[in-house]
Amino acid sequence: MNFQIDKIDGKARACTITTAHSTIQTPVFMPVGTVGAVKALDATDLQSFLNPQIILGNTYHLYLRPNDTVVKQMGGLHGFTKFPRSFLTDSGGFQAFSLSSNVKIDENGITFRSHIDGSKHYFTPTKVIDIQNNLNSDIMMILDDLVALPATKERIKSSIERTTRWADESIKYHRANQLKGIGVEQNIFAIIQGGTNRAFREKSATELCAMDFDGFAIGGLSVGELNNEMYDTVEWTTQFMPTDKPRYLMGVGTPEDLVENVSRGIDMFDCVMPTRNARNGTLFTSFGKVSIKAKQYETDELPIDPECECMVCKTYSRSYLRHLFRAKEITYFRLATIHNLYYYHNLMSQMREAIIEGKFNEFKTEFYAKRVK
Repeated sequence: MNFQIDKIDGKARACTITTAHSTIQTPVFMPVGTVGAVKALDATDLQSFLNPQIILGNTYHLYLRPNDTVVKQMGGLHGFTKFPRSFLTDSGGFQAFSLSSNVKIDENGITFRSHIDGSKHYFTPTKVIDIQNNLNSDIMMILDDLVALPATKERIKSSIERTTRWADESIKYHRANQLKGIGVEQNIFAIIQGGTNRAFREKSATELCAMDFDGFAIGGLSVGELNNEMYDTVEWTTQFMPTDKPRYLMGVGTPEDLVENVSRGIDMFDCVMPTRNARNGTLFTSFGKVSIKAKQYETDELPIDPECECMVCKTYSRSYLRHLFRAKEITYFRLATIHNLYYYHNLMSQMREAIIEGKFNEFKTEFYAKRVK
């Protein structure tokens, strides 16, 4: 991976990340392709209408189905999905934690039962790297010990201590593998934990950032805390992260979350919100959210967002999108997903342009001024 900072405006950063499969300009939002597909879209849709340079896949889901060995046999994620650009794969720890009703964490890993058939599995720091080696993602996330908030100080303390131990095991294993020719073009990120406790975040960040990772993520947020607590935690944590490596905030979030956290020095984001909300009838626009199911759009000839240049807004009316949604027509899911992801990608591009021009504060002021109160 090659990483360079193109411009800094305040704390907001415009950077360029180059992997074996693409050049990624930040700030960047990664569409979530959990099982190797962004829901309702295929690789052709992504490249024709959205042009993302990186998407996210999930180790937990791909390990259970179709299985990482199948993906490897089919040419890794790039060959299997036909999406030729970069993939980041989450370690699967969050899914094991959130989807299984019977999770047990010990010092060596996580025992869980499949949400598909109830079968029992065990993830260790080295096992999830082996799985991601088979997937051949460009960026691999290490296994971490995630804690839902609120949590006791004792539980958060044990989480960061375990996460640090697992990180040390992970980076040593990955670098040894690379010397053997395994995962040579793959990069590895650590995940900083600590809840909203400043001392724990500082401890986790300091310990992890002393290790030879290619980038660093802030995890364990957007899991029950208030927005201002999330923003304050990010603001506090980034000061302990290296300036010469990517900074990734996991699982966040709303357009407002993206703007606020870019202003705090974050480079990379992912979240299911734009795709999930699209399927549920909520569309994002420059002036706020549109609930397309509303009666007011029944004969509305306007596009979803008159300022949007996506294929959907250039072609279809709010009236037609409302009809498709109410008719439960599968075409709606594709069109709504294209629009929402286009909005997110365009928002990131606008922020990058503002940072390059040294006008990020002006952009942020205008962004909020447009939102419908």
